[in-house]
Amino acid sequence: MLEQLRERQLQLEGILNETETAITTFGNDSQAYQAAYNQVILWHNCHWGLLKLTGNDRARFLHNQTTNNINSIKSGQGCQTVFVNSTGRTLELATVYVTDEAILLLISPNRRQFLLEWMDKYLFPLDKVEITDISDENAIFSLIGPESDNIIKQWGINDILGQPQNSHHLVTVDNNVIRVGVGNGLAIPGYTLSIPINQVAEVWTKLIELGAIPAGDNVWGKLRIKQGRPFPDNELTEDYNPLEAGLWSTISFDKGCYIGQETIARLNTYQGVKQRLWGLKLSQLVEQGTPVTLDEKKVGILTSCTEINQEFWGLTYVKTKAGGEGLRVIIGEATGELIAVPFLSHDYYQPAAM
Repeated sequence: MLEQLRERQLQLEGILNETETAITTFGNDSQAYQAAYNQVILWHNCHWGLLKLTGNDRARFLHNQTTNNINSIKSGQGCQTVFVNSTGRTLELATVYVTDEAILLLISPNRRQFLLEWMDKYLFPLDKVEITDISDENAIFSLIGPESDNIIKQWGINDILGQPQNSHHLVTVDNNVIRVGVGNGLAIPGYTLSIPINQVAEVWTKLIELGAIPAGDNVWGKLRIKQGRPFPDNELTEDYNPLEAGLWSTISFDKGCYIGQETIARLNTYQGVKQRLWGLKLSQLVEQGTPVTLDEKKVGILTSCTEINQEFWGLTYVKTKAGGEGLRVIIGEATGELIAVPFLSHDYYQPAAM
């Protein structure tokens, strides 16, 4: 149970957040951050939501609600997709896992209830779709780092190795039934594990014994900013669309109609993206929401900022006409330079020639 897991995490010097719902740090933030790039860390995504869609119309329904081609995904496959509103503005970046019986949606902690209510608005009486929140019945762990494969191998899970991103298998290991998915929501090798709540303490302990280094929310926050992974209420808001957010890989331009599709297709066709999300190397920490200026004119806004090993990094939207990678800007009292980040792309989609 979660209580047993929390006891074991506290024994490893885990420090709870103010609401005592998550481990902020194990006192090893610098070591764990480096390990994500050269070893492997274990992060407990305890706030994150897991929704389950069942019913014969589940794929069609989600296909019509989000940007990716859900109808083309077979059991054992998955993808990332974006929920957008009717004008194509971002609501959430979700990970989809398709099974024989259901579609599972891994969603951000601050979008769990919102998306339940959002999807419910679009359910009609004749739709054969049921949406269930199974977050409290499961825990989500992330293995992050190039040594993740070794952890999986040592654990005796081999079928998932080398599979495409977001592929997933339901496996039984050490009498625990676990769904293992390729990828961890960052542009770093790893896996996402969905574990029944009564098995979490045993699984977490086993992964630590196999060599994974425990990491708290602080480390994931630093990684996601350095990687460029946009997050709700920071980079993913109704002020921006998924093209501006650099989420081109989550969008199918051939799938046909869905909520917000017309706006997104038009922006691509006419190359009308007016601002883009960039990484930012800063001279000092800056408060989220601080305007970004060039030649004393506002050209963007800072959406996230963090310190990593005495260096300062952020994410910012900047007007396309102002410039791109390498552009030097002013953010409050700080200076900054736009940098490319591995999670994002900004290439317009070109349909194949007939």
